[in-house]
Amino acid sequence: MSAANTAESADFRGPLDITRAATAVLDAESTVIGWSPAAAELLGYGPAEALGRPLSAFLSVHPVGGAPPVGIEAVAGTDASGAPGTTGVPGTTATGIGPPSLVGNEIHVAHARDGRELLVATAMCPLPGGAADRGPGAPDRILVAAEVGELRHWESRLALLQGLATQSPVGLAIYDTDLRLTWCNTAYEREIGQPLAAFRGMRADELYGDGSFVTPGYPQTLDGVMHQVLDTGEPVLDLNFRAQQPSDPGRDHLWSCAYYRLEDAHGHVFGVCEDAFDITDRYRVQERLTLLVEAGRRIGTVLDVATTAEEIAEVAVPDFAATVRVDVTRAAVTGETAAVGSPADMALLRVADRSEPGTATPDPALPDPGPGPGVRGTGPLDSEGAESGPPGESGAASPGDDDRHPYPPIAYPPGSPQHRSLSSGGLVLDEGTLVVPLRAGGGILGLVTFDRGVGPDASGRPPAPDRATTFDNGEVALADELAARAAVCIDNARRYTRERTASLALQRQLLPHHLPPQSAVRTAYRYLPADDVTGVGGDWFDVIPLSGTRVGLVVGDVVGHGLQAAATMGRLRTSVRAFAQLDMPPDELLTRLDDLVGQPAEEPPGASGGAVETYDVTTGATCLYAVYDPVSRRCVMARAGHLPPAIVDPDGGVSFPDLPAGPPLGLGGLPFESMEFELPVGSLLALFTDGLVEARDHDIAHGLDTLGRVLGDRSASLEELCDRAVSELVPGGTSADDTALLLVRTRELDAERVAHWELNAEAVSVGRARELATGQLEAWGLEELVFATQLVVSELVTNAVRYAGGPLGLRLIRDRTLVCEVADTGHTSPHLRHSAEDDEGGRGLFIVAQLVQRWGTRYTPTGKTIWTEQTLPPADEG
Repeated sequence: MSAANTAESADFRGPLDITRAATAVLDAESTVIGWSPAAAELLGYGPAEALGRPLSAFLSVHPVGGAPPVGIEAVAGTDASGAPGTTGVPGTTATGIGPPSLVGNEIHVAHARDGRELLVATAMCPLPGGAADRGPGAPDRILVAAEVGELRHWESRLALLQGLATQSPVGLAIYDTDLRLTWCNTAYEREIGQPLAAFRGMRADELYGDGSFVTPGYPQTLDGVMHQVLDTGEPVLDLNFRAQQPSDPGRDHLWSCAYYRLEDAHGHVFGVCEDAFDITDRYRVQERLTLLVEAGRRIGTVLDVATTAEEIAEVAVPDFAATVRVDVTRAAVTGETAAVGSPADMALLRVADRSEPGTATPDPALPDPGPGPGVRGTGPLDSEGAESGPPGESGAASPGDDDRHPYPPIAYPPGSPQHRSLSSGGLVLDEGTLVVPLRAGGGILGLVTFDRGVGPDASGRPPAPDRATTFDNGEVALADELAARAAVCIDNARRYTRERTASLALQRQLLPHHLPPQSAVRTAYRYLPADDVTGVGGDWFDVIPLSGTRVGLVVGDVVGHGLQAAATMGRLRTSVRAFAQLDMPPDELLTRLDDLVGQPAEEPPGASGGAVETYDVTTGATCLYAVYDPVSRRCVMARAGHLPPAIVDPDGGVSFPDLPAGPPLGLGGLPFESMEFELPVGSLLALFTDGLVEARDHDIAHGLDTLGRVLGDRSASLEELCDRAVSELVPGGTSADDTALLLVRTRELDAERVAHWELNAEAVSVGRARELATGQLEAWGLEELVFATQLVVSELVTNAVRYAGGPLGLRLIRDRTLVCEVADTGHTSPHLRHSAEDDEGGRGLFIVAQLVQRWGTRYTPTGKTIWTEQTLPPADEG
């Protein structure tokens, strides 16, 4: 629309205004004696044609009433057929002459020069003086006329102005160039709470002194924005203004405002107009929606109960509440299934408590007198079998570990909103406190307490539309939705904690709880599962005490990770321990283990119900088994597809022995071969899985070089070497594969603690053996064990003389137990049996078994060795 059209549409002079209406001057006999240009334009008659003619030549004598005559153009409201229609004037529809607003003006039919008939509204204005004093040709009255449609348009504009002034919900105000109020509509008066006369002439900043604009990029004050509009002439739209409404003090409102400059017909500026619409309710709804979106983004980011509780408190403070407290049941924190009972009797732990700065709200919770143990985190297993933090921490657990994550137990007194919520299982609103239960799975996991508080805002941020001291229905529904989302996340975290706790318990049962001290070696280890969700994996290690103070060292790797790999690892580890107790050499043990893995599982078809497809992760597992003898300092080892160990001599030299590489377990086809080494005292033996030395960013060779460099530091302890190896090779403590590392420092038994004699296979050797054993025990100060040892030596040497033959060997070892060994050249093992009453023999080995702690048979290339272990007297156990 052009500027001219805009100005024309804004012309509020009435159609019957004499300056623009069709005007005729009449004498007393209704003869036309004056004819305006507007009249000539309306009817088509020029002044020369109209002057001197009677008015009836142009207008009907009598006003038109009822339905207009047929044929009247563009004004009648009915078409030629008599059916209701349009008047031809936009916005005008009539069933008669015209709208009721035209009452007061006479409606006539006007006859145009071209034959058209028009409906026109007329008004008659008599001139001063009486008609009797005027003769023909003297002006008597003035008639003005306008088309009905044009008059209707003008009255619509008047109705619009009237509606904006009295009925519009939008506040309208006009300020002069000094920014003083000159006019406002009814809506604005309602906001102020007074009639216009009471505050006319006041400045805007006087009416809303505490208000400010919050839309960025514009001045914050009313004066600043209005001056900008007056100076630039550029209107501004949708500026958000926050202030307290004079008619509603104590509560902030938010308005959407528009400003534009007002000019007269000559372009002179005389003020600025303000349009303001209260959007407080809409803003609050938007705030709630934003809070829900933020809650969906920030709550439940991790599967941890305490973190989830902190997240809901962070989301709600300070935008929704001044203080938020989250209390959850002990079962939710520990991952247990909630106990069945009265919710009011639940043991609650305070896991989150957050308040707006500068605001303090009373806490009705009382300390629970019951015990409140902390909840321990989960991490990699350390060398003491306890949980450790990130790689690099010492394997020893600190005494304060149980208090690392304490959550104080609390109890609520009867009658408190929290106690009522627990008792009823529903939300409770008590003035400015709203308590919402955390419900999931048909049970209650805890409570969330939202408290509005009454303290001032001390956070320093721009004030938001202030919160009431209580919660309305919409806010109660919002709190319920927040609690419902948090409850789902907390329940997921509880389930995860339960599953992870079960997985870690499984892992601890499958792996050594701790490595008992050994005379043969000193050990340290680290275990890092790749599956950080379940915390279990398929790698394993073990240190197995064997007869004769020897020790078995084993490390293995099952294909994959997770629960299935852990279960397979448990079966393999149990098998290795069982075979190791038979004192098998490493190559024979791996052969037996390979045969066991290669046997097909005898599981009937459909045993799994067809719900889950299973696959065999046992085939392809790798294993390294070594046996170290601290008496001879000999180490024998064999491997089944596993990486060779690292051996560090006392001088710091690192080597990776070229062990014969047997096939992985279950594949079969090739034999396993052993290799024997003599290890100097203080040698370091490192057994590890490929997850330690292999990664996506480097190959195994690089990992082995790095491991060798770390292990070459002779000044570091075993624990320090474990930490350094993990930090160097597994940064961050996580890798794509499970990681196991076992470090072993070899020892040698002193000659004073070992006694060995060679005996002939003859009857007199029995007495000789008793004498030698008795003398050695007395030299060691173990007189308490002389009698039992004499019986043991007599029985074992007698059996060797009678059934085996050849040279005999007798050895006593004073270690953590007293070890007695008798070696012969036979290859048959004695069996423990219960003799009948009439049997003359067979009771000796039974008596031996009752005297010793344990006993067994160990086969050697030249025969066998029968060994026993006796517990040392308490004073000599160290």
